Amino acid sequence: MEFIEEKIQKYANEHTSSENEILRLISQDTLANVAMPRMISGHYQGRILSMICAMIRPNLILEIGTYTGYSALCMAENLQSNGKIITIDFNIELELRVRNYFNQSQYKNQIEYINGNALDIIPNLKYTDYDMVFIDADKVNNEKYYDLIFDKVKKGGFILIDNVLWSGKVINSTIKTDKKTEAIQKFNLKIQNDIRVENVLLAIRDGIMIVRKL
Repeated sequence: MEFIEEKIQKYANEHTSSENEILRLISQDTLANVAMPRMISGHYQGRILSMICAMIRPNLILEIGTYTGYSALCMAENLQSNGKIITIDFNIELELRVRNYFNQSQYKNQIEYINGNALDIIPNLKYTDYDMVFIDADKVNNEKYYDLIFDKVKKGGFILIDNVLWSGKVINSTIKTDKKTEAIQKFNLKIQNDIRVENVLLAIRDGIMIVRKL
């Protein structure tokens, strides 16, 4: 995920608002005790997600891919006072850990955590007016998630998709392309050609695609 020169990234981190104590705890615990800790959004990306929510002021957010709950809590910081975030993850081994984090947070009553397969859960969600969706799950299913949630996002709403640069593999022609890379390349092209939206790909961390529904 190292696209930006290390000293520049360090400088950017140092000139970005600090994470709160519960986020710092989650980050430290994830790095020390959870498999594949690089999956956590982390301080810099977390502040970006929080800032985007501060600009949008969403009332209803759907997150696909909770992991250890860091990104959900970042987005919850700038929900409207009566707002809600629904976050879905299939990893049952992390469920108790994540619920414990959420219960320690001031946003615990605004977060609905669902453990299960998002492809099965999304069609049965009762809401059809999401202000924002954050997709950060298994990359081969990005297109399926996008298609499932599109009609549930309100006009003018936003869809964010993480890891769309995939450690630079999307442009690396010198290595053999794997299924995940191919799926991300195909998905990025789908977004670029979708006349129902406008989009910008941010070269932040591992790449975040921001889509606004027209």
